[in-house]
Amino acid sequence: MASVNFPNVNIYQTSGVRFKNSEEKSVQKSSPSADTNPAFRAEAYTSAVTVRTSLNTKDEKKKYEALSNELDLSYRKKLEFALKTGQLLKNNSNDKSSVLDNLYKIITEERDPGLDKINILKECLDILANPYVITQTCEDIPKEYQRQVIGLITNLSENPNDIAKAKWDLDNMHTGTCPAASIEFDLATKHTAEFFRMVEGLTSPKNEVKKTIKMDSLSEKSSDAIWLITKFKTPHEMKDFNTAEVLLKPDKDAIIRARIQNHHRDKGERSMIDVLMQSTLMQLGSQQTYNSLTDKRAPNAWTQEDGGLIDFEKTYVESVVEDKNTTSVTYQIVDENGRLAGYEKDFGTIKKELLDTLRMGHNIIIGYTWPDPANDNKLAGHEITIVGYKTKPNGEGIFICQDSDDDLAAPVELSEKFLLPKIHHAGLPDEIASRDFKFEDSWEVGLKDFQEMNKNKKSA
Repeated sequence: MASVNFPNVNIYQTSGVRFKNSEEKSVQKSSPSADTNPAFRAEAYTSAVTVRTSLNTKDEKKKYEALSNELDLSYRKKLEFALKTGQLLKNNSNDKSSVLDNLYKIITEERDPGLDKINILKECLDILANPYVITQTCEDIPKEYQRQVIGLITNLSENPNDIAKAKWDLDNMHTGTCPAASIEFDLATKHTAEFFRMVEGLTSPKNEVKKTIKMDSLSEKSSDAIWLITKFKTPHEMKDFNTAEVLLKPDKDAIIRARIQNHHRDKGERSMIDVLMQSTLMQLGSQQTYNSLTDKRAPNAWTQEDGGLIDFEKTYVESVVEDKNTTSVTYQIVDENGRLAGYEKDFGTIKKELLDTLRMGHNIIIGYTWPDPANDNKLAGHEITIVGYKTKPNGEGIFICQDSDDDLAAPVELSEKFLLPKIHHAGLPDEIASRDFKFEDSWEVGLKDFQEMNKNKKSA
């Protein structure tokens, strides 16, 4: 995991601020018609895994029948769709278990006492049928639970101002989990069996999952990777010098929101799965400081923000949960006042790097910016995922994207003319990111920034 021009990432926060529509922004649902078919999309997964669309063993047939017997007709069709499209029998997970194996465990093994196994199964099938249902849109807290939740937020304070502020925050919450939601989507579409292995673990009574990762997914040197995983306070156990088992777990209050969603989920809100996955990823990136009730994380050595994950943190999370070496490349130059000052590369080069990454079969999680008029036109930011590209008959290039904050359960289209100038950073494979830059490992840049910050504090 490496980063180019790392200091720029602290200028703006990925707080999930909504982007106001403008005439130049080409945003629409992707259509299956001939003139809107993408020139290419990232493949559904990149792991070396055999795709099968039929049940071959008695064990597979038994598990499939058990799932089918728990479902009504509409969801049996979604289960059949998952089988016929090759998703159900994928086994690209950390322990080689298949999607089917993990869905079967969900209905046959004990779940968290506040979560219904059939509701979890249905949410899984919804994602298999259409991963664009993954959203960061925050759920409301019903009135019957607000007193208890406010008590948790305020630490049982009796101060009317504290109580009023907590209630206002709950009623007006808009999550800053866009980086986590983007990684959640990428996992569901690229590492499908691993995604549902994580869902099974997070919805179990322990609300956790263990994962074995290669240290070179974090850094070329194992000693440096160990420093990084320790710095992020990720619970882990070294298996040998090259591999570690990490513990992935949501914050302690995430299960409260998930249990509420089990019975009170409104249309367009996060599912139980969204709540638990996004909390887990936020915890991993924020040094275990995220709070699901307030959607806040603690500042640390890399950022003084208390909202979403910054570039460096997002890339760390992506590298751990997908066990791959991702390089975060910064394209925009941001001045000390938080405004756009220029670009590290020309738009043609940026476009080529993005298209080459798509051709390799990867989605691309990007952070894009815009001047925020409510904050003196300083840059605000948001994370989305590029999943494909096409050229329209008039020659206009279009990026096909997943946006967890657009209230659409479908891909959207953004013209390259609109998007390229707004891309602040992108997570690219090492071999593409290193073509034009000699970059430092991001742990190394982060350490230098941390040491410089401490030096300045001591001299002040």
